[in-house]
Amino acid sequence: MSDDVRREMVELLPRLRRFAYSLTGSMEEADDMVQTACVKALSRLDQFRPGTRLDSWMFRIIQTTWLDHVRSAAVQRTVADPDALDQAVTQDPIEERTIARVALEKVRQAMGGLPEDQRILLGLVVVDGLSYKQAAESLGIPIGTVMSRLSRARRRLADAIDSPRAAASEGSL
Repeated sequence: MSDDVRREMVELLPRLRRFAYSLTGSMEEADDMVQTACVKALSRLDQFRPGTRLDSWMFRIIQTTWLDHVRSAAVQRTVADPDALDQAVTQDPIEERTIARVALEKVRQAMGGLPEDQRILLGLVVVDGLSYKQAAESLGIPIGTVMSRLSRARRRLADAIDSPRAAASEGSL
């Protein structure tokens, strides 16, 4: 059983990394968090119940690790790594890459301003592609809570991203 779990855990690494990045905003911190979560999971493999979802268990470990980190260190969020942005953006012309970087930075900053519960759900649903039901199961919360938190998070993101445009268009009137 443990070999199967280890193999499945390796297959989950890209998803875990994306989720951790959605929480931290830094590839270095995300990689550290995934590594910490994997060490915790492997050392507590006896706590994993066969027949349950390994991804939910791992997402929960990453979420708990992040919350512990935030609480204990009062972390200052850092600007996303430009090298990671280069890897995420395709080889577009310079202007398109610049526009994409600015847009990505706006979204990253707006996500950083969201409450933890909303940012975690956005990471699971929007970044990792989990269904509402899967996110609810992963976090152990009702699906209605997922829907309302996501609705509030999306509204706050839209307001944060659109507010500079609205101010600029009002200034030109």
